Order: sequence, then C-alpha cells, then structure tokens
Amino acid sequence: MSGKLILMIEDDEEMLALNELILEKEGYRVLSATGGVAGLEVLRNNRVDLILLDIMMEDMDGWEVLSRIKGDERFKSIPVIMLTARHYQEDEQETARYAEYFEGYIVKPFVVEDLIKEVKRVLSARS
Repeated sequence: MSGKLILMIEDDEEMLALNELILEKEGYRVLSATGGVAGLEVLRNNRVDLILLDIMMEDMDGWEVLSRIKGDERFKSIPVIMLTARHYQEDEQETARYAEYFEGYIVKPFVVEDLIKEVKRVLSARS
C-alpha cells in the first residue's frame, strides 16, 4: 500500500492535520483540502488513489462533492470513504441514495486503527 496518494476533503483543519499524520505514518502520501470546492480543485490537478470525504462541510456537503466526483468520467473510479460525525441512521436517506458511490463509511470520532484498517481494505480491494 505504501506510496498511495490519498486526498482528504474536510473542513476541520485539526482533523485534516491529525489524519494526515496518521496516514503518513503508515506510508501514504496525503493531500489535504479544506472544504468541498477546494477538494474538487485538488482532485482536478492530481491523480489520487483514494478520497476520504467528510459529509458535513460548510461550503458544499460531502454528498454533493461525491456526486460531482462520481459524475465525472476522470474520477468516478476513485474509491471514496465517507467520514462523518453523524451516525449512519442520521444520514440514512442520503447514505442509502449514494451507497453505490462510496466504498466505506467511518463515524467520527474513530479509533485510529479502524481508519487505517478501512483505508487498507478499500485500497487492497482496488488493487
């Protein structure tokens, strides 16, 4: 898995910094984007292997970002793991509607090992 490029799209800068440290320690390269608009711009300019995407962001929610990613031929094959502070049941309608577009769903706060395990699972499924 080492060397894979992960894009994190999240509007909480502390969460971005923490996740970046966790993932880089595991040998991943990480790009960070604060918010959905910035995330889509970073995606346009880089070839990433995985996207970690927050659902609740101020400028554009994660479901809209996910729709744009999966609606673009250049990016639709990139696996996405959704991150949220809300439990599955709180986003049940959206989660069901977009379920075919993402490969993982992690509720914050999460255990570091769970994040690493999910990233490895999704990346190995795509190899």
